[in-house]
Amino acid sequence: MKRLQWPSWMPIDPYIVLLLGTVGLAALFPARGTGADVASGASTAAIAFLFFLYGARLSTREALDGLKHWRLHGTVLVCTFVIFPLLGLAARGLVPVFLTQPLYQGLLFLTLVPSTIQSSIAFTSIARGNVPAAICAGSFSSLVGIVVTPLLAAGLLGSGAGGFSADSVVQIVLQLLVPFLAGQVLRRWIGGFVTRHKKVLGLVDRGSILLVVYTAFSEGMVRGIWHQVSPVRLGGLLVVEAVLLAVMLLMTWYGAKAMGFGRADRIAIQFAGSKKSLASGLPMASVLFGPQASLAVLPLMLFHQMQLMVCAVIAKRRSHDPEADGEDSAAHPVQGQRQDRVLR
Repeated sequence: MKRLQWPSWMPIDPYIVLLLGTVGLAALFPARGTGADVASGASTAAIAFLFFLYGARLSTREALDGLKHWRLHGTVLVCTFVIFPLLGLAARGLVPVFLTQPLYQGLLFLTLVPSTIQSSIAFTSIARGNVPAAICAGSFSSLVGIVVTPLLAAGLLGSGAGGFSADSVVQIVLQLLVPFLAGQVLRRWIGGFVTRHKKVLGLVDRGSILLVVYTAFSEGMVRGIWHQVSPVRLGGLLVVEAVLLAVMLLMTWYGAKAMGFGRADRIAIQFAGSKKSLASGLPMASVLFGPQASLAVLPLMLFHQMQLMVCAVIAKRRSHDPEADGEDSAAHPVQGQRQDRVLR
């Protein structure tokens, strides 16, 4: 009996359907009282376990080798924590025509979040880019973001991030950085197991995000804040985010070309430098925004879905580039072998 598979002709990723279904579940059956406390505790534990697995998976040698490619990682960090926030600040002029103040706060927070790890690696691999660089770039961005994102939120969001304090930074470090470092310490004993069972990491990754989404949107339903978002405002937000994503995709691709990077490196820069992480952003928002977190993460959640769909199309097209075999085989003669080794 054949296993059921998602139809290849469907334009929507099945995970996006699960995200939307989770929002619908929170709307119909929001967690209340003790149930909300249990869901909040479970989501916190799930995110901590996720970053523990990230730490156990990342080879220390890969990280040290990645540091040698400092121009690439520096470029990704500048895109993530400088260019993105500058565009977010520029979007302030869209209030109140396209965006309400709360939606703009969420959009600005979106621009401060670190890059993704899993999807950056996956899309770079599909597009036949520099996979080891994508692994290191995503991991470095997540680690830097644990400290930089709260500090940027304090400086740029001000009172909008009502929950910000020194305790907020400590909570974020304890929830994200400490589990990651613990995974690095224990990698010697469990790294092989985690690498051989990559599906476990994928399930925890997606499952933890779904749990955090359910918790955040449940709280929003209980507090009735969704009445603040009209369909017109939601449409305006989608347009603004589409422009933001398009600008970053173009800047990372052509900017990297102008800086002299080869095709494989440009692919890693484009996918790592143009995307934002739900796994990192959601727990940070819950700490920084408190009761308003559900509305603050709406722009991030929509952007995440948009980037997955758009980057999937780009990655498939990049995989068929005529220059892929010629240029990259000459510039990176062992690239394919390194990719195979990393993805096993």
